[in-house]
Amino acid sequence: MTRYLRPRDLDDALGLLSDGGWTVLAGGTDHYPARAIRDPEEDVLDITALPDLRGIERTADGLRIGAAATWRAVIDADLPGACDGLKAAAREIGGMQIQNRGTVGGNLCNASPAADGVPVLLSLDAEVEIASARGRRRLPLNRFVLGNRRTALEPDELLLAIHLPDSALDGAGRFLKLGARRYLVISIVMVAGTMRLAADGTIAAARLAVGACTAAAIRLTALETAVAGLAPREAADALADSHLADLTPIADVRGDALYRQEAARTLVRRCLDDLAEAT
Repeated sequence: MTRYLRPRDLDDALGLLSDGGWTVLAGGTDHYPARAIRDPEEDVLDITALPDLRGIERTADGLRIGAAATWRAVIDADLPGACDGLKAAAREIGGMQIQNRGTVGGNLCNASPAADGVPVLLSLDAEVEIASARGRRRLPLNRFVLGNRRTALEPDELLLAIHLPDSALDGAGRFLKLGARRYLVISIVMVAGTMRLAADGTIAAARLAVGACTAAAIRLTALETAVAGLAPREAADALADSHLADLTPIADVRGDALYRQEAARTLVRRCLDDLAEAT
């Protein structure tokens, strides 16, 4: 018999997860469409009543985004300029109804290669906080999202929050997305970036991530190193073929691999130009 439970206490929820076999439900915007054709019997653990998973708040060492915070909450939050890309990504995730229901944590746990939240959170050095009845742990986001629909989450674990460090909240942030139309579309390519300047006006740090061109979004660490110390207006010209060598775009109905590779190059340059104007 299928069970549906909606605990109001985190320890109760973790105790239930320790028994195994539960499907965790938050906003449901990925859960229900995936069951439009096949509706399996499953035990559903609804986590929307857990206060520990809500809210967006400043902490002593950065910013905490509850895993069940909606994308509308991100849009409405008072966030520093480095999070402008995060807000832009939130506005691209479905329509207003999806933004009101879909959660930040759900976007990460679904682990689609085209998940809009992943590259922008990578560009903000995000870490995830995970809990189980055994205890809590934190992981860098790039060690949490492992590939297409794969994460490091164990069956008895729950994603609690996303943490952005203070060091990533200074400067400017941008998010660019290419799709077959302007809104309500799965990404062909996404690029997210942040940039912080040194006292002399050169680039102190840049973080750049590309999504929808690999099984999981990745940081362009070689390019980040190459632009450090340059004047912001010089950053786009530093882009070389080698900086995109780790991209392995697929070919599908939305675009072939070569198109995605060239689109990624264009969006990375555009992102760097936009960051240079914003800093």
